[in-house]
Amino acid sequence: MEHYTDVRPRSNRTRSLTHASPLEVSLQEALDALGDPIRRRIVRELAGVPDWARACGTFAHLPVAKSTLSHHFSVLRNVGLLEQRDEGSRRLNRLRRDEFDGRFPGLLALVLDEERPDA
Repeated sequence: MEHYTDVRPRSNRTRSLTHASPLEVSLQEALDALGDPIRRRIVRELAGVPDWARACGTFAHLPVAKSTLSHHFSVLRNVGLLEQRDEGSRRLNRLRRDEFDGRFPGLLALVLDEERPDA
């Protein structure tokens, strides 16, 4: 008798994740992605925590629909600012600060300093 250890199909959710390298992104694409205030807020919030510490569900306080929030995460992934991985039922996030800074020096620092009172 044959034993099948992996009979469940892989999750479509995992297969749908694509991550762009910042090296593949133009300055205009990066500026377009960072032009949205919700995306800048996501970036600032991720910058304040360790890698992989925030799940997508922890951003429910933002004033957009869940589907719109998913779109914002996708845009950030597609410009190389965000990396995501699935862990159980949660999708965790990591800000790709070093990689993005290597491609666009100083741009991320401007976004992170935007909300500071002395900025």
